[in-house]
Amino acid sequence: MLYADDTSLIITGDSYTEFTIKLNNVLRDVQEWFRSNLLFLNLNKTTYLQFLTKNKQKIVSKITLMSNQITSSTNVKFLGLTIEETPSWKAHIDQIMPRLNSACYAIRIITPLMTEDTLKMIYHAYAHSILMYGIIFWGNSPHSTYIFKIQKRIIRTMTKSGKRDSCSQLFERLEILPLRSQYIFSTLLFVVKNDDLFTMNQEIYDINTRSNTNLHTPLCKLMVVQKGVYSTGIKL
Repeated sequence: MLYADDTSLIITGDSYTEFTIKLNNVLRDVQEWFRSNLLFLNLNKTTYLQFLTKNKQKIVSKITLMSNQITSSTNVKFLGLTIEETPSWKAHIDQIMPRLNSACYAIRIITPLMTEDTLKMIYHAYAHSILMYGIIFWGNSPHSTYIFKIQKRIIRTMTKSGKRDSCSQLFERLEILPLRSQYIFSTLLFVVKNDDLFTMNQEIYDINTRSNTNLHTPLCKLMVVQKGVYSTGIKL
């Protein structure tokens, strides 16, 4: 995957042998492609990340490219999202928390000077844009509760409410979705806009049942997949 001056590779394999063969072939092709296009790969900024489940150990200990060893990393930043080897999204949430705290501070400073409508515009431009980015990926993470706490603090600041006041009516008053509701809404929009990625039950089963027009949920034992965008979108 190429984006501006960034190049990302995803390599999968059903066994260690297959994975090693694919890895060596891809690295050889990458090296040749860069050479043919007169491009230079900055090895100091090149790292590799292994996606793991909790009970899986790393299978690659050393990767060499152009006679240089590529360092391993536990997380990488990809198009503004911090991706970890075990996708809990904690690292990404840790990255956006300071940004939201800064937004909360800025809104607190200007609240006495602005009307509520103006504060809503500033919220959507400053805080909401941070909340929205990639929410379909990290929105159902257990760590997202920290983001919701900051969002509630911002809402209380905008409405000049007390620290212990309930936010449910404040969200409704400002016509702003709470984090969980925004996650559900964004995920549903993803399903609607990408309906070609999903399959209906009637495309798989010949039996005419009430659930024929429902989206088909693929079987998977991994919790990380069940909580992912695809499976969650189908359930919603």
